Amino acid sequence: MTKKNEIIKSLSLHDSDTGSSQVQIGLLSEKIKKISKHFETNKKDKHSSRGLLKAVNQRKQLLKYLKKKDEESYNKVISKLKLRK
Repeated sequence: MTKKNEIIKSLSLHDSDTGSSQVQIGLLSEKIKKISKHFETNKKDKHSSRGLLKAVNQRKQLLKYLKKKDEESYNKVISKLKLRK
């Protein structure tokens, strides 16, 4: 099973859930980790930095929405993905 499928399975609300806020936050977090790792070896890659900023801001908006809508689910996602310390 791929990392993407594992994230979807662990955060989904039901079997066919692929688009809920929780799943989107998980997938964006994985994308952010991947791009950040890319920057360790390619420091001068300015085009990818735009993609990273876009993904970080999108995740930030989704987290804000989820916190406003369902705080219990928000806390679950934060702890599962280890986003806040």
